[in-house]
Amino acid sequence: MQVPFLDLKAQHAALEGELTEAFRAIVRGAAFVGGPEVEAFEREFAAFCRADGAVAVSSGTDALRFAYLAMGIKPGDEVITVPNTFIATTEALTQAGASVRFVDVLPDTLLMDPTRLAAAITPRTVGIVPVHLYGTPVDMDPILDVARTHGLWVIEDAAQAHGAVYKGRRAGTMGAMAAFSFYPGKNLGACGEAGAVTSSDGGRLEFVRKLREHGQAQKYYHDMEGYNGRLDALQAAFLRIKLRHLERWNHARRAIAARYRELLSGTSEVRVVAETPESNPVYHLFVVRVPERDRVREFLQSRGIGTGLHYPLPLHQQVAYRHLGLGAGAFPVTEAAAAEILSLPMYPEMHADHVDCVVVALAEFFAGRRSRSATRVMTQLTTA
Repeated sequence: MQVPFLDLKAQHAALEGELTEAFRAIVRGAAFVGGPEVEAFEREFAAFCRADGAVAVSSGTDALRFAYLAMGIKPGDEVITVPNTFIATTEALTQAGASVRFVDVLPDTLLMDPTRLAAAITPRTVGIVPVHLYGTPVDMDPILDVARTHGLWVIEDAAQAHGAVYKGRRAGTMGAMAAFSFYPGKNLGACGEAGAVTSSDGGRLEFVRKLREHGQAQKYYHDMEGYNGRLDALQAAFLRIKLRHLERWNHARRAIAARYRELLSGTSEVRVVAETPESNPVYHLFVVRVPERDRVREFLQSRGIGTGLHYPLPLHQQVAYRHLGLGAGAFPVTEAAAAEILSLPMYPEMHADHVDCVVVALAEFFAGRRSRSATRVMTQLTTA
């Protein structure tokens, strides 16, 4: 059986009629940038997140960049985040003028370790960026406590966490601001690039609106230099259609994850990355840790099963951050995980037999591995 890592065609086939009609309406109306579709999506997405407001922008990276700038980042400032994330988290930060300080992650969830924050804070530290990776919310309360104690702001990187819940609060409502990505493969994905910033602070949201519009609140009157970070009306229209299905899709992802967890409990070599206590993840990714990860991946591929790596090289070991002087051993939990993590197929349209196929293939690999190991031991004993 062929099991793709992600099947966007299945999702779009079910929505093709609605998406096509939305495209026609945009073409007929010739309102391609901003306008009623963008404004409606902002209202609807804010309501979905249970946030006071949202501003739609051109990408998840711009959402991060604009949120950072709205918090008043200036050269010389330091911001703490984790090395186990996509580079957008940090490139938007340094491009906004700040410096990055990393802290390691927890070994079970692979999310920010709150106990390491205090030691990372310096007189130049202004903020903390927890990343709700894989669709699982970070343990936010201790992070918010540290931030309050030291007078720091918190921005949530919620690029993979649309609808995730932590202690009754949705991702995107716990920090001063939050950034979402609507890259096509996300739980809520556009048919191209898109992003959004959420916040309860109307002033900061208005600042983001100006930034995305070249620094203007009124056309051709610029209060500052800004960016071309606007969301296309077409993408907003597509996102509005998809948003109506997001709760159902997230529910399907949770059911798939539950089946994975149940079936994989019998394969001791496969360790499922844990959920945060008192949370309700949305499983943008289903991540496990396995020995001989690359061999496992090759074996699954030979069985027609797609996989992903999120992420194979921690940020502090990337060439782009070599200047930080953080070599091997700087963040041992992240580094150990990077050699073992494997993202299994996960998308709302998966069937139970797809999950079963993946689990059977994993069991076959490790059964063969144990058999080969036993054969080697017997050979050694008989030749000793």
